[in-house]
Amino acid sequence: MATEAFAAAKINLTLHVTGQRADGYHLLDSLVVFAETGDTIRAEAADALSLTITGPQAAALPVSDDNLVLRAARLVGQGRGAAITLEKRLPIASGIGGGSADAAATIHALCRLWDLPLPSQSDVLKLGADVPVCLDGRALRMTGVGEVLLPLAHPLPAAWLVLANPGVSQPTPAVFKALERRDHAPMPQELPRMADATSLAAFLATQRNDLEAPAMRLAPEIAETREALAALPGCLLARMSGSGATCFGLFAEEAAAAGAAALLRARRPGWWVEPARMTG
Repeated sequence: MATEAFAAAKINLTLHVTGQRADGYHLLDSLVVFAETGDTIRAEAADALSLTITGPQAAALPVSDDNLVLRAARLVGQGRGAAITLEKRLPIASGIGGGSADAAATIHALCRLWDLPLPSQSDVLKLGADVPVCLDGRALRMTGVGEVLLPLAHPLPAAWLVLANPGVSQPTPAVFKALERRDHAPMPQELPRMADATSLAAFLATQRNDLEAPAMRLAPEIAETREALAALPGCLLARMSGSGATCFGLFAEEAAAAGAAALLRARRPGWWVEPARMTG
């Protein structure tokens, strides 16, 4: 018996850092969506637990005991066996939740394989702040340290993304450490209804990713990436996702996103560039 789950890239359209708890964890207010590009988890019944990593980004992620996929597997069924294959397409440490999405997909796949209920949110949160939202897989407002997931009052409009990463790995702790303030304002209490991608871009332009400035100080390539996306024809807004280094460009039409991605690949052949429909 085998099962499979898709690990979609997580995109922070906004990321407001609103405070810091006594234990050091940062309080966030983030509008999170997903993209139709990502990794794949495959799991087969086996006597022991094992992990094989394949795919175009496999060389950047050697198998280790603390890999989030294996940690998620042990969380779901301590002592159970499965042969897990991670097809790695998303860049490592890139601000689009690759490891968290892989953990969430592992949980979904193994709970089906082993016929188990999903673990509690408090247990899932132990794997990382982004794992609960990736496990849910919908467009949500994420607050607290990542454990408070609020459904949106209005569905987001159809839109397309171009994701670009300049080949820079950006460790999240270093970006948070470089923050000059940790008490920024949250998003509005009620998010407006947005009829189309243009109105979504207009709203996002009034909001922020508070990690963008410190991340760009640590890695100036991020500013270059955002500017390259913003200059593409049809791009409505460009911003960094998460703690970087991946940035996204927002587009109203699939053809515009595909054409922009092709143009950016030609201009920056060393970058990771993917067009994808925004989902969730």
